[in-house]
Amino acid sequence: QVQLVESGGGLVQAGGSLRLSCAASGRTFSNYAMGWFRHAPGKEREFVASISWSGGSTYYADSVKGRFTISRDNAKNTVYLQMNSLKPEDTAVYYCATDRNPYTLVVVTTTEYDYWGQGTQVTVSS
Repeated sequence: QVQLVESGGGLVQAGGSLRLSCAASGRTFSNYAMGWFRHAPGKEREFVASISWSGGSTYYADSVKGRFTISRDNAKNTVYLQMNSLKPEDTAVYYCATDRNPYTLVVVTTTEYDYWGQGTQVTVSS
């Protein structure tokens, strides 16, 4: 049984930083690309960032490029999302997900992910 557990969300002022973590179990974590998505009220779920199985490739949504950094520690089965210069429009529930196929590079399509975490709320006040 694959499990993904996010943590690190919270309330922060605009311009501040947060670091989200996603701990994975039940699969050989290091073989799979990982992604972060977010879902704000009244909006569609949105791709945020993806990292390849090795960590050698990353890809970001234009809205977060230059502010967010995705990384992974395969020894700890954990993927991270460092969020800097946060804006009120970053407010959302953030989800991590694991790619359904091993040894792929970055993945931006929602349907390519087969397991999702429960989400962690990020609220950015103005």
